Amino acid sequence: MKYLPIDQALFVHNRANYTQHLQPNSIAVFHSNDEMPTNADQFHPWKQSSDLFYLSGIDQEETILLIYPDCPNPKYREALFLKKTNEHIAIWEGHKYTEEEARAASGIQTIHWKEDFAGIFGMLMNHAANVYLNTNENDRASITVQNRDARFIQETKSRYPLHQYMRSAPIMAQLRTSKSLWERDLMQIACDITNKAFKRVLQFVKPGVMEYELEAEIQHEFLRNRGTRPAYGSIIASGPSACVLHYVDNNLRCEDGHLLLMDFGVEYANYCADLTRTIPVNGKFTQRQKDVYNAVLRVQKKAIDMMHIGMILKDFNAEVGKVMESELKGLGLITDTDIKNQDPEWPAFKKYFMHGTGHFLGLDVHDIGDHYAPVPANAVLTCEPGIYIREEGIGIRIENDIMLMPDGSKYDFMRDTPAEVDEIESLMHS
Repeated sequence: MKYLPIDQALFVHNRANYTQHLQPNSIAVFHSNDEMPTNADQFHPWKQSSDLFYLSGIDQEETILLIYPDCPNPKYREALFLKKTNEHIAIWEGHKYTEEEARAASGIQTIHWKEDFAGIFGMLMNHAANVYLNTNENDRASITVQNRDARFIQETKSRYPLHQYMRSAPIMAQLRTSKSLWERDLMQIACDITNKAFKRVLQFVKPGVMEYELEAEIQHEFLRNRGTRPAYGSIIASGPSACVLHYVDNNLRCEDGHLLLMDFGVEYANYCADLTRTIPVNGKFTQRQKDVYNAVLRVQKKAIDMMHIGMILKDFNAEVGKVMESELKGLGLITDTDIKNQDPEWPAFKKYFMHGTGHFLGLDVHDIGDHYAPVPANAVLTCEPGIYIREEGIGIRIENDIMLMPDGSKYDFMRDTPAEVDEIESLMHS
């Protein structure tokens, strides 16, 4: 891993919270993500299962975590099963966790190689009454390939049909939505690296540069600051491309007079940053660009003020929509007649602001969280209003990452990332 070691206290704390939600005499199992092949003997870049990492801190493939708080043998109240290394693996793949390193990272004392799992699990199942199995239940997940969790569920239920089976996912969603101070610090590192990348780009962009050159500058800053990878596909969208919400081709020339919408963030220690800023390619906003930009910035500031513990995201989005409605009227993009005749399911403002105001953020860029339940204290959400005027080739989005603190204040991870027009123009000309 490129990132610095993490205090094992985070993972000890997370496991203690998880076990409090289990029924008596329950055993829980978590698996690492599969390595997914591309072609021949190559694999897609691998990322650990967010749930397994949250509970163990182990960042390696072919890992199994077992939790059995009421186990009659204290040795197996928590245990890790790891990929056993050998000379061949050491030569071709490199270093894998030793038992001592796994203990230091996780705080778990019982370490076995994964070949021992089946026998130990079978022995423990003779004593357990309930089994908690894990699946990816993120609302945004679209799973078409049978993964390691699904295979294990199928195998376990077939082999042990008389046990009581339960879901870990609702527990994990509840726990992961509220971030600890350890997590806040890791996310701040990710956001600080992302801020450095943005400021680097401000000094590099000029008419004639290619979008992919800017992406390369961003990636360079990520890696030189211990970032693992981009948290998601970087959007480097100049001119009309900024009106394509998930534009990732990044292959066009940045033209004089165009705006450049950049939506990117680094992954550090598996935690994600998510930043969007929109800048003028030539370093100077036109009056129209400035008017639209400031309208988006006002919406964002009001939206951040409106964020609070206990809000429902659906209701929050509707409230922000009213603010956006007023700004779009001021820009001459919609009228009172448009609003009067609007479809309640697709309000008039949606023509120019068609996505939600934010999403949960954490170990995944679209992190787990209940969009229909009150948002808890210490949740982290993005705040990212935008206006997209396709007929004018103007697309503007501004995004910060916000943590809702228990005292009602908001912790802005992007507080040091320039957003005001004069700040951006000044930095681009410095």
